Amino acid sequence: MTEAILALVPVYGLALIAAATFLSCLALPIPSSLIMLSAGGFAAAGDLVLWQAGAAALAGAVIGDQAGYQLGRMGGRIFAGHAPSPKRAALMAKATAYLRERSAWAIFLSRWLVSPLGPYVNFAGGAARLPWIRFTRAGVAGEAVWVTLYVGLGAAFADDILALADLLGSASGLLAALAVAGGLALWLRAALRQRGSH
Repeated sequence: MTEAILALVPVYGLALIAAATFLSCLALPIPSSLIMLSAGGFAAAGDLVLWQAGAAALAGAVIGDQAGYQLGRMGGRIFAGHAPSPKRAALMAKATAYLRERSAWAIFLSRWLVSPLGPYVNFAGGAARLPWIRFTRAGVAGEAVWVTLYVGLGAAFADDILALADLLGSASGLLAALAVAGGLALWLRAALRQRGSH
């Protein structure tokens, strides 16, 4: 399946890159990072133009972030309280709590460093009614890092895209898990302190 996805990149080009990053920002299981890596690889081979591939990925990601933010703003209670699965509900609750503490950093880092949390931060940002301009500035800055990192690494390591994708995916998943565990540890510590004060 991975080879089939990679084969689509030079055929559908910029539209596929933009659509992939857009849909991944709405929590759909799209291999956007792999597509951006392969776009960088195809740009290195001369099949795509590097800056255009980066611009398409960035445009799709920013529009996806904005769509997620607006969905969260319009139906925040639906996303927060009635998520389709317990796993998504838990992710949404963690993202909302993290946002309340450090909204700009949470948004920025969830675009690229702990990207599995990104879509839920979008929904939570809208549901928490964070100021749109703060959300947008932090989101665009983070997406620019994500796109530059993945498209650039794809161009630099065009011969080893699949190995690089596995390595980056594992690292991103590990960092997201550590972020969630850290958030839970802070919550547990606060709950124990509050309980001890009673």
